[in-house]
Amino acid sequence: MNTVYDLVIIGGGPGGIGAIVEAKELGLAKVLLIEKTENHSHTIRKFYKDKKRVDKDWQGQAVELEGNVDFVDGTKESTLDYFDKLLDDELIDSKFNCEVQKVTKVDDVFTVETSDGNFQAKNIIVAIGRMGKPNKPSYKIPASLRSKVGYNLDKCGNDEKVLVVGGGDSAVEYACDLSETNEVTLTYRRETLGRPNPTNQEMISKYASEGKVALKLGIDIEGVESEHGKLCVNYNDGTHELYDRAVFAIGGTTPKDFLKACGFTLDEKGEPIFDENYESETKGLYVAGDIAFASGGSIAIALNHGYRIVTHILG
Repeated sequence: MNTVYDLVIIGGGPGGIGAIVEAKELGLAKVLLIEKTENHSHTIRKFYKDKKRVDKDWQGQAVELEGNVDFVDGTKESTLDYFDKLLDDELIDSKFNCEVQKVTKVDDVFTVETSDGNFQAKNIIVAIGRMGKPNKPSYKIPASLRSKVGYNLDKCGNDEKVLVVGGGDSAVEYACDLSETNEVTLTYRRETLGRPNPTNQEMISKYASEGKVALKLGIDIEGVESEHGKLCVNYNDGTHELYDRAVFAIGGTTPKDFLKACGFTLDEKGEPIFDENYESETKGLYVAGDIAFASGGSIAIALNHGYRIVTHILG
């Protein structure tokens, strides 16, 4: 509690990493990174499949980098290597495996209460992302089937009949990856797959035409029940089908309770309220990364958030 940091960054994803680099490049002397997992970029490590393509211009949206991070197209592995290099080159204080519980402000100084003690700062950036709390289906998953349901590829094996639910890039990539060693169906409630980037759209079309991935589009799931230890998936057209495993890739949700505990005011949709500088209604409290834009996903935009916020702090 003796040190009052110029900036505490909560979350070690792209938004947090961008803020770290810009803080040092632009002259903020005392910076602390707090990350609840054991390493930076937890979402990329956990939810991106190995060798996943990572584009600067996500889903074809051209982004001009504004700061000092030279991020380029690559893969999951090259992106993590690059972020390692950025952080290894920067002399900052950091706390990993450290969970933030609450942020309060008294007399222009924030106190960050964590599982590893309290820290004080003049400014706070919350850059925790959405995918750390993946969306779950509205229907109940029976307790006996929960070991057969996942939100990434961690539990997946070989020679299974797998249902992938979702219509975005992750869903397409999961389906294509799993199809190398499994029988895979990709289902999405809309009749077309318009969300994935052009490369993934081309890939899923190829896999579908070659019979590697079965597409079940324009149909929704009404519920899931257990049948002989398998997932019996009931569709809204009156049909049902049995699967060994299901992977839900349906996005992430804003961690409302955590944002409230940090001092953010939320709108009627549960999204944090902030201005053009990403500053909340509490002066000095900022938001960065994909919780600052509903569409989510863009690493380049998250990096720009870090630059804009640090520039605003320095005035």
